[in-house]
Amino acid sequence: MTAKIIDGKEFAARVRAKVGEHVTRLKADNNITPGLAVVLVGEDPASQVYVRSKGKMTLEVGMKSVEHKLDVETPEADLLALIDQLNNDPEIHGILVQLPLPKHLDEDLVINSISPAKDVDGFHISNVGLLGTGQKSMVPCTPLGCLMMLRDHHGSISGMDAVVIGRSNIVGKPMAQLLLNDSATVTIAHSRTKDLADVVRRADIVVAAVGRPEMVPGDWIKPGATVIDVGINRLDAPEKGEGKTKLVGDVHFESCAAVAGAITPVPGGVGPMTIACLLANTVTACCRANGLAEPEGLTA
Repeated sequence: MTAKIIDGKEFAARVRAKVGEHVTRLKADNNITPGLAVVLVGEDPASQVYVRSKGKMTLEVGMKSVEHKLDVETPEADLLALIDQLNNDPEIHGILVQLPLPKHLDEDLVINSISPAKDVDGFHISNVGLLGTGQKSMVPCTPLGCLMMLRDHHGSISGMDAVVIGRSNIVGKPMAQLLLNDSATVTIAHSRTKDLADVVRRADIVVAAVGRPEMVPGDWIKPGATVIDVGINRLDAPEKGEGKTKLVGDVHFESCAAVAGAITPVPGGVGPMTIACLLANTVTACCRANGLAEPEGLTA
C-alpha cells in the first residue's frame, strides 16, 4: 500500500483563500477589517522569521497587521502594559505573543493577561477550560489545522479510534480534546505508555506530536490508518554535504507511508496549516467581537 499524501501546503492555501473571502465580505458588508497584533520580545532568529511570515500572510488576506518588537531586556511590567493596550484596542481582534519568551518573563502570566476573546493562539487558561468542556473557545492553531485536514480527508471521524502521541499543552492535549469533541475514541500516549507500539497499532488515526525524530516506525501503523505528523526535527544530512541538515517528522515517513492509507509529509504537511489557522482564528475572533455569524469551515 502507498499512502495518499495529505498536502498541507495546498490545503493551507485553500484555508487562506477562504479567510480572504471572509475578510472581503466583512469590509464590504460591515466596514470592519480584522486586525492581528504580534508581539516579539528579543531577537530569536527562528521567531523573527516566523513573525515576518505571519505579517506577510496577514496582509495578503486583507487584514490589518501590527507588529511590536521589544528589546530582549524589556521588563515584564512593560510587556503587560502593551498587552493591556492591545486588549482595549477595538481595531485589534487577535493578539499573539511569540514564544518562547526570554527567561526573566513569566510565560503563563503573559499568556493569561491576553483577553481570552483575542487569544488567537488558544493558550489562555479560559480557552483551555472552554475547549475541555466542549464550549465555544479559541482553539490552538496546530491542532485546529490537524482537525481540518482529518475532516477533509475522512468527512467524519465519529467512532474512529485515534491515538495522540504526546501530551503537551500546545498540541497533544488540545488535539485529543478536539478529536473527542468530534466523537472519536481517543487515547493519549506518551513516553511512559506501556506497550506503546501495540497502543498505536490499533489506531485508525495516529497524531504524532512527541518531538522525537522518526520515533514511530511503519510496523507501529495499522494498515490503512491516517497518520498526522506534527513533528519538526532537524537532523544532520551528510549526504547533502558537510554541515547540511534536513527536516524530519516524528514518524519514519518511508516505512509509515508504505502501510498507512494517508499521511502528512514533513515539511509541507501540518506546518503550513498553523499560520493559516492563526488567520482563521483572527477572523473568527473578529466576527464574535462584532456579533456576526462565524466563518463556516474555519472553526472547530
